[in-house]
Amino acid sequence: MLKLFKTILKVGDTTVKYPFKPLEVSQGFRGKPQYDAEQCIACGACTMACPANALTMETDIVSGTRQWQLFLGRCIFCGRCEEVCPTRAIVLSQEFELAVFNKADLYQRASFTLAHCQQCQKPFAPKKEVDYVMALLIHSGMSAENIELQRPHFETCPDCKRKQNIVGNSNISMTQQTINNQHPDEGTHS
Repeated sequence: MLKLFKTILKVGDTTVKYPFKPLEVSQGFRGKPQYDAEQCIACGACTMACPANALTMETDIVSGTRQWQLFLGRCIFCGRCEEVCPTRAIVLSQEFELAVFNKADLYQRASFTLAHCQQCQKPFAPKKEVDYVMALLIHSGMSAENIELQRPHFETCPDCKRKQNIVGNSNISMTQQTINNQHPDEGTHS
């Protein structure tokens, strides 16, 4: 028994004094997601990648806004949101003390304005996302003047772009177009 006490005294403390002293976590520790709404473009990539559905995004067409929300009570700290975010707006911190008295404190929210289509005036995408795409093109080497000339194209919804790209007379059916475009050696096979 005396040998055991000697060994214990020689080893010293094997536990940390947490919560009385701060607990140092290792490099790469996945703690509370830190969200920067200024950096976010509301693309929705994080909400699609979240396996726990802790991240949600709702679009309100009437008010022309998109609401982003993180509920820390569902978060499993997997890091998928950090991996897919194109602007690094969400990163996992080393913070792990998440106890709160009020459940509402576990929510983080941000609201984004939607860009309106220049053709039909319907909101279709976050304005920050459109601006981000244009900034990426400028960064890739295109001139700012050239990008500004293309702004109407970027600020047009997919439905209006589709309508603009319809070729030919709307009365011609797709079957008639394919028959007319066949080569003479192609015909009906018996």
